[in-house]
Amino acid sequence: MKVYKNIMKIRQINSQIEYAVELLKAGELVAFPTETVYGLGADAGNQIALNKIFKVKGRPKNHPLILHIASISQIENYAVNVPDLAYKLAEKFWPGPLTLILERGENTSKLLTGQQDTVALRIPNHPVALALLEGFGGAIAAPSANRFGRISPTTAKHVEDEFGKNIALILDGGASQVGLESTILNLSSKQLQILRPGQVSSKQLAKLIGYQPLTASQYETTIKSPGMLKSHYSPLTPSSLKSRIELQKIIKKQDTNIGIICHSIEPDGLDNSIKIENNPATYAQKLYASLRQLDRLDLNHIYIEEPESNSDWLAIKDRLLRATQ
Repeated sequence: MKVYKNIMKIRQINSQIEYAVELLKAGELVAFPTETVYGLGADAGNQIALNKIFKVKGRPKNHPLILHIASISQIENYAVNVPDLAYKLAEKFWPGPLTLILERGENTSKLLTGQQDTVALRIPNHPVALALLEGFGGAIAAPSANRFGRISPTTAKHVEDEFGKNIALILDGGASQVGLESTILNLSSKQLQILRPGQVSSKQLAKLIGYQPLTASQYETTIKSPGMLKSHYSPLTPSSLKSRIELQKIIKKQDTNIGIICHSIEPDGLDNSIKIENNPATYAQKLYASLRQLDRLDLNHIYIEEPESNSDWLAIKDRLLRATQ
């Protein structure tokens, strides 16, 4: 009986994916799961559909979109002068949470690239996303499926909360396993630059390429990329980062109209408090869902314990700094 239920579930998912492909080809928006966060997808070759993304999200037209593709062989459909290193990185990290910035191909719309001469590409590591891309046959442009600047969605319910019936379909693939947006690596300059940290770390990249790519504090760039705004990933509730000692003092006051997210201390039974396991992978996976949970409660403030100051927590700290501006 269990096997039968699984077969029925697979059939249902396949039917939904086929419907999603039809909608994308008709110029509609489809939200779909990836291992990082849920994406709001449109046909990358349809200008009308792309404009819908910007309108629905409230996203500025100069903010580029990431193109999701099904195979490495599709890179040169959208990029030119692709360095050998791009293929080495793709072979190692794709499908996975790494986005590569490359020189834009002549036929790649500047609407996709924020009017820049670079394009962002990745292959997501999620069975539903991969099946959708395979069925569609081309690139799907997909920023995170939330209103611009707000908390990224890691479940189908988060997407529904954001957009309701303003998009044609939401494919439910369960909770995102990574929970933070992809690492973005710029290959269009002479020296590699990490434009946005993510699960694929600088150490992992250095192991493959032989040297450490530059990080945000080490360079200036004119390249625009998702996730580089000072304020981003933000709850509507005012929020701030606090040290462990500062947070303990706040907790002792027992204010009932605040929210707490911590990882190394006990919130002592305070209402509206969430303790996430003190492990960067688990913390990343649960962060956005925790922020959304507290953001629904009409609180005066959300206080978040500062993450560790080491490379394992770099992507988490990046998101929290932007979320609490």
